[in-house]
Amino acid sequence: MLKFQDLTQHEVEALKQKHNYADAHTHQSQSPSQLEIIKRLPELWLEAEKTKQETLNNKFIETFYKMRGLDTALFPNNVMLYYAASIAIIHIANYLLKKRLSVTLIEPCFDNLYEILSHLAIPLDPLKEELLHDVDKIYENLKTHVKSDAIFIVDPNNPTGFTLLGQKNKKAFENVVQFCKDYDKILVIDYCFANFLMNDEEIELYDTYKVLKESGIKYMAIEDTGKTWPIQDAKIAMLKVSDNLYEEMYSIYTAYILNVSPFILNVLTEYLLDSQNCQFASIKNLLNTNRKILEETFQDSMLKPLKPKGNVSVAWCEIMEPNLKATELQKILYEEGVYVLPGTYFFWHNPDQGEKYIRIALARDTDNFTEGTSLIKSILDRLDKNFSAQVAAVPQLSPSGG
Repeated sequence: MLKFQDLTQHEVEALKQKHNYADAHTHQSQSPSQLEIIKRLPELWLEAEKTKQETLNNKFIETFYKMRGLDTALFPNNVMLYYAASIAIIHIANYLLKKRLSVTLIEPCFDNLYEILSHLAIPLDPLKEELLHDVDKIYENLKTHVKSDAIFIVDPNNPTGFTLLGQKNKKAFENVVQFCKDYDKILVIDYCFANFLMNDEEIELYDTYKVLKESGIKYMAIEDTGKTWPIQDAKIAMLKVSDNLYEEMYSIYTAYILNVSPFILNVLTEYLLDSQNCQFASIKNLLNTNRKILEETFQDSMLKPLKPKGNVSVAWCEIMEPNLKATELQKILYEEGVYVLPGTYFFWHNPDQGEKYIRIALARDTDNFTEGTSLIKSILDRLDKNFSAQVAAVPQLSPSGG
């Protein structure tokens, strides 16, 4: 087995597997209404040919942000579009490099954020996610731990599902924003998993861009479609920045991109409208079903799925057997035909902290997911017997006589 340098290298290898639960991209089949969109692809192609790029840009952008109740992001509508969220992150990194700025990056997070920033030699410090857990301590925690020029968070966080979104968490988010305002920090937010919180019974969303705009802080916010809809990576990412950053960010943007595909914009707009019409049922129902299968399958096993604050498309699982490391479990599962991600690389500053976790992607067809999780459970049961046998074989000391 190759020695991997990051999580994406694991994911490339996992694409070869039948039971691939490594990458968080969408691999499930189309819903009935999404199949109707697929039948219309020739029509959508010809329609895109005849439509101005600006018209398609605006229709897609307005549909996306209005669907999420983020109307403030459209005033002004100066959203920049990309082929993938990673290109938006590279764009941000270029700005940080140009300005010689340092960054405090949330930990754990998907390590491509760390990789992109570190490849450009941007000074990085970790921001432990738990420092954001207590609303009454957030401001002081940031004051104590953030000495950099910018703060980079992921919301909901990948892999944990922790979020500051929703009315219940609004005060916590406002505390982060207030700290950035008081200490002149740029706030960078990766919202790539935020779509999963749409129509969540437990989370009442609000317009986060209204809070950002009214605060007057410098901010950059990434949005994405690639983690939500089963579009075979025909995706579009977006970057909305504060008005006081736009001119300089736009000058960097046009060094990379003229435009994104008008055809993809047209198709994705149909997917957005479809999800709006069905209240995200095709996405939400699949993830809820697979998460329930995961929880029931691993009940009373050495692998404990942790309850996320936001029901995103990945499950963060804790290994309860202290003598089993994530890297060891990942290798064993790989050798038996199942691919998951070890928690190590998510803890980009201190990988050893991730040895007690693995991440399992949920956006898969349920038949495949049921089969794969059952296979994982059988492997866990076997390992559990082996560890129990090892413990039983250790000689027990007899109490000394008087």
